[in-house]
Amino acid sequence: MDSSQRQEQLQHFWQQFHLQAIDLEGLNQALIHPTYAFEHQLPGDNQRLEFLGDAVLGLVIAAYLYQEFPHLPEGDLTRMRAAVVCEASLVKVARGLRLGELLLLGQGEEYNGGRERPSNLADAMEAIIGSIYLAGGYELARDFVLQTFTPALAILKETSPIDSKSALQEFVQQQGAENVAYKILEEWGPDHAKQYKAGVFLKNRLLATGEGHSKKEAEREAARAALALLRVQN
Repeated sequence: MDSSQRQEQLQHFWQQFHLQAIDLEGLNQALIHPTYAFEHQLPGDNQRLEFLGDAVLGLVIAAYLYQEFPHLPEGDLTRMRAAVVCEASLVKVARGLRLGELLLLGQGEEYNGGRERPSNLADAMEAIIGSIYLAGGYELARDFVLQTFTPALAILKETSPIDSKSALQEFVQQQGAENVAYKILEEWGPDHAKQYKAGVFLKNRLLATGEGHSKKEAEREAARAALALLRVQN
């Protein structure tokens, strides 16, 4: 990276996060699309960094969910992580950061709308996380992820169990989907202290589960978890 204008552009991008300084060369590498690398005969693009960033992002989100939702079973944590780490979520974050303006694209990719292509934005977002991890370690990468993914993580935390069944039904109807269905999957404990686990299904697909001291409470918790996941994905 020998352009002072490019360096200023990347510095301006990084300064908005108020985190320690990082290697701008690595950040620039994370924004090099394969077509640009090919046309300019560069030794590498952002694909290896994307591979690394995907793993780091998954670990950061998994650790966050493990700590913030101590009572959720593995299956729900897995679904929640997938909702946050998916391409749609990455693209939302990338567009919020106006990442497309920073991409280095080949002429054909530029001409064909590559700056707004979801796969390019998602790949670059993961590559940036990988570059930050290499430059500053896990803690810096974690701080960057938690800062940039705050809206998605807030949705997961703030969805209230109060009337969550009605809210979920309204949401799926707005999306043109059929009604959801609930099923009690497990029950355990003595009669005076029963515990229930409910699942909520859409088109026979399990969206989420919830537990409670009554069937209704378990269904509300399942609806709350499902609504949070669907909101993140949309």
